[in-house]
Amino acid sequence: MIIAFDFDGTLVDSYSVIEEAFRRALKKHFPWLPFKGLFAKILTKIELYFERPKFGRHRYKVKQPRLFRTKFARTWFEERTKLSKPIDDSKELLKKLKEEGHIVISFSAEDFLEGMKEYRLRVSGFYDLFDDVIIFGRDITICEALQLVREKYGDDIFVWVDDKPWRFIGRGDENTEYVWYYFPPTAKYVTKEILDQIPHLHVIQDLWSLFDVIERIKSERGLSRLPSQS
Repeated sequence: MIIAFDFDGTLVDSYSVIEEAFRRALKKHFPWLPFKGLFAKILTKIELYFERPKFGRHRYKVKQPRLFRTKFARTWFEERTKLSKPIDDSKELLKKLKEEGHIVISFSAEDFLEGMKEYRLRVSGFYDLFDDVIIFGRDITICEALQLVREKYGDDIFVWVDDKPWRFIGRGDENTEYVWYYFPPTAKYVTKEILDQIPHLHVIQDLWSLFDVIERIKSERGLSRLPSQS
């Protein structure tokens, strides 16, 4: 199988550290600014606003906002990277999936700062754990990214793991299985209306439950006697 993972909120917790990263960036670039803690809270609310389903569907290519062309934005991303922590021992999870013969890829959206997602994957030690890294939202849309997966790896079962299930809606094919990783900071935006639009949906609250999902998929599709990678 092809197992594809989102990054933020799926493999790493980069949300609980947003405010502290803003505070550090403000301290570095605006040391004279009073009430840096308050400004960090305001900036955090703005950042989280853009995590809502309205902004996360990636139907089109997204241009870089002017705000994120600044040195302040780069520092914020760098500090966020330093502070982020793996979820559920996710690095070991990726290694285990590869040991079982699966193709494991990173499948996530570009950050507002061009090239930053690859930078963060590398600095956090995840990049080399993947067989492939596909980043959508800037040079390619999410639909083009899915097409690229098929061009590279054929029609094998594609297991898509993401904490933002609204990305699944209307995407994929009959060989796509959708796994929503329940991550509280983004789960609050998920509604029954969203979930009802997603076929072949599996819900997990810890990443290691993915192995149970894989066995369920193999059983439902009559693949129980086949090796993990068809």
